[in-house]
Amino acid sequence: MSVGELEARNRSVSDVYRALRAKILDLQLPPDGKINIDALAREFGVSQTPIREALSQLEGDNLIVKTPGKGYRTTPLLGTAELRELFEFRLLVEPWAARESAVNRLSNPGRALQSSLGDFEDGSRADDDVRHHLVAHDTQFHDHILTASNNAFALHAFRATHCHLHLFRLHPADYRGTQTVEEHRSIVTAIQACDPDAAEAAMHQHLIGAYHRFNEAFTQDGGRDLRLPPPATLR
Repeated sequence: MSVGELEARNRSVSDVYRALRAKILDLQLPPDGKINIDALAREFGVSQTPIREALSQLEGDNLIVKTPGKGYRTTPLLGTAELRELFEFRLLVEPWAARESAVNRLSNPGRALQSSLGDFEDGSRADDDVRHHLVAHDTQFHDHILTASNNAFALHAFRATHCHLHLFRLHPADYRGTQTVEEHRSIVTAIQACDPDAAEAAMHQHLIGAYHRFNEAFTQDGGRDLRLPPPATLR
């Protein structure tokens, strides 16, 4: 295979991966649904090879699961217990990471975080597809903070959850990102001010608020799960 042919194939796999991921995140491929490789190959006008390679990448994102003898399926949505466990993990790691990031050193991520906020707001005004802009911004925002904490183990553990991709499928109440951006801005302000106490508190408040917004997808009583405190009780 020539270099040109290899590059073309890689572009094809990348394009198929992005398209399939969007279909999963937008629930066009339903959670816990069987994947028909032949149908996808016809839809995208490609052979089965780039479809299978893209599905392998999506396995790494925990959006696809392969069962021997049964083929591929999309992963189920997070349940209430899994959602709670995910946010309990995040509450252990991310407030600490925000504290560690609020330092008066070149590693302070305040400038990058402010740029990420601006990019999201500019993109959301120019494009109706706010949800995809929001997941890209949210992923980048939290990744910047974990990276700036200078703890490779914590960063790897956080990335391994693929939490943004899974949460994105739950259609939170704040689907336009208004509350999320407001909470992110409070975190940025504290980090830029090199105020570790405020940064830790702002991240904690953000995660509690986000949990209740996502939990609303499961409950009919205002999204409250009493095993985590409501935002109003936080200090």
